[in-house]
Amino acid sequence: MENGRAHTLTVLFILTCALGYVTLLEETPQDTAYNTKRGIVASILVFLCFGVTQAKDGPFSRPHPAYWRFWLCVSVVYELFLIFILFQTVQDGRQFMKYIDPHLGVPLPERDYGGNCLIYDPGNETDPFHNIWDKLDGFVPAHFFGWYLKTLMIRDWWMCMIISVMFEFLEYSLEHQLPNFSECWWDHWIMDVILCNGLGIYCGMKTLSWLSLKTYKWQGLWNIPTYKGKMKRIVFQFTPYSWVKFEWKPASSLRRWLAVCGIIFVFLLAELNTFYLKFVLWMPPEHYLVLLRLVFFVNVGGVAMREIYDFMDDPKFYKKLGQQAWLVAAITATEFLIVVKYDPYTLTLSLPFYITQCWILGIILVLTWTAWRFFIRDITLRYKEIRRQQQEHKYEKDKCLSNGDGLSSILDEQNGNKLRERKL
Repeated sequence: MENGRAHTLTVLFILTCALGYVTLLEETPQDTAYNTKRGIVASILVFLCFGVTQAKDGPFSRPHPAYWRFWLCVSVVYELFLIFILFQTVQDGRQFMKYIDPHLGVPLPERDYGGNCLIYDPGNETDPFHNIWDKLDGFVPAHFFGWYLKTLMIRDWWMCMIISVMFEFLEYSLEHQLPNFSECWWDHWIMDVILCNGLGIYCGMKTLSWLSLKTYKWQGLWNIPTYKGKMKRIVFQFTPYSWVKFEWKPASSLRRWLAVCGIIFVFLLAELNTFYLKFVLWMPPEHYLVLLRLVFFVNVGGVAMREIYDFMDDPKFYKKLGQQAWLVAAITATEFLIVVKYDPYTLTLSLPFYITQCWILGIILVLTWTAWRFFIRDITLRYKEIRRQQQEHKYEKDKCLSNGDGLSSILDEQNGNKLRERKL
């Protein structure tokens, strides 16, 4: 407690000194735009300092609780920024991005990943496999590391594979809206699902297996005598303090089934927001803001998933959804609302007829399975159980009646013997 109090006082002292230096010793520039930017940045930094020292701790404590409190406060700042963008006109919102980067605010063409889909192109004698090499860009390692980290968040192979395959179906369905969703079939299923996503999920599951088997017994750094042991302890500081295995069990109850479906839906919506946001805000795919958003979700996603799992697994103890999970859901919804407001025309482009038929069929199958598993099947099992109990009750009743008849005949025989004895 004393260390925590000392840290809060230290941060407050440093913050006060910095503000005092700006106020007393620094001359304010006569540039309104510069002063506005600096004032906003200073306000954000003060809020982050307050949150890191005063916000409530989440479920994670490694490498340090302050690290996760920092990302919680970043979530609040990002949500407020999204709400500000949401309340602007489309033109003002896009031009506002120039205050962050002067190169933004300009329409950018989307790259088309389709085109020539031949794996082996005999017409190109120099390099017949040029189509494959053209697709090997920076997004290949991004797919791998992204799914490796998502697996560490979700901790379930089936859920990861369902989200991976579902997103490829979404790309097929929405390629008429966003050109960069148009990819070759082997780019979808071989490079993405099998190689990049599949390999990332496999490595993630191996890491989860190692973490679940690891012994979590911690010792203070200064209590370790050897230099090698101290270095090992420093490295292990970036591993979990303890381990919780996620057992989602979606088919165990209707509540868990709906919760898992909701998690998958939010994951897919957040993935789609990545592409639609840079499309409506005119940000190139390689821009640092796109990368910062992905880094942000990597850090807050794991905490949100743990809070959701705790809320599902023990609702009596965790009576409300965790703060980070609440913010992630709010951020995902706000991003989608920005997309809806800034480009409703693209979102309302009608799906091709065969795509619509496929989605209707899929929805019907999911609803049918849900009705059978949690309603029809339960009613059938309950009816069979009632019938079984009735039959058992009837059998016991008949047995009791038969036992009662035998007893009455024995009593009659005894009474007859007594009468005969009296007569004699």
